Amino acid sequence: MKVLVTGSSGGIGSAIVKKFLSCGYEAAGFDIAPPVVEDPRFRHYSLDITADELPELCADIIINNAGVQDSGRDIDVNLKGTMRVTEKYAFNGRVKSVLFIASASASTGSEFPEYAASKGGMVTYMKNVALRLAPSATANSLSPGGVTTELNRHVMDDPRLWAEIMDETPMKKWATPEEIAEWAYFLTAVNRSMTARDIVVDNGESARAKFVW
Repeated sequence: MKVLVTGSSGGIGSAIVKKFLSCGYEAAGFDIAPPVVEDPRFRHYSLDITADELPELCADIIINNAGVQDSGRDIDVNLKGTMRVTEKYAFNGRVKSVLFIASASASTGSEFPEYAASKGGMVTYMKNVALRLAPSATANSLSPGGVTTELNRHVMDDPRLWAEIMDETPMKKWATPEEIAEWAYFLTAVNRSMTARDIVVDNGESARAKFVW
């Protein structure tokens, strides 16, 4: 069994790769950054999902994790790049599950405008993919709230901002990349009956919609 993970050099992406490798999968990763996982069953492809030629490969599970935030390219990368990858690899008759790493902001809108729009579009596109893949495969999205990755270092290291964020987070914590990887594994490798659903894992923060940056 093989999993394809985009954005495989980031915190969530690398955690997902490691989770699947630990469960006996082979893995392929796409990222513009160098690989951070070293394993004989992992192959890294250095590429930009929006522009570079996508390699010929087959995977049983596709996890669309590549993304940027407040970059001026959020829609191009997060939405259009994800669509490009999915259209190439998901409809080959082999795929069992496709997962989109979206964001709680896809539901709340409480973040940078283009980022929220890109993630909201991703959730809608996920539902389109789910209908097209059924009944042979599932497609869902996973929408984390705050996750302890380098992308969020700006607020994690600022005591004032962090205290304000925790005040807005009922569970008083953020998820780790490893926790999100556990969810990703369950939704793709274990789940067989849920499709076309967006799963929000945000420690309750979307119950309140104040965005702190």
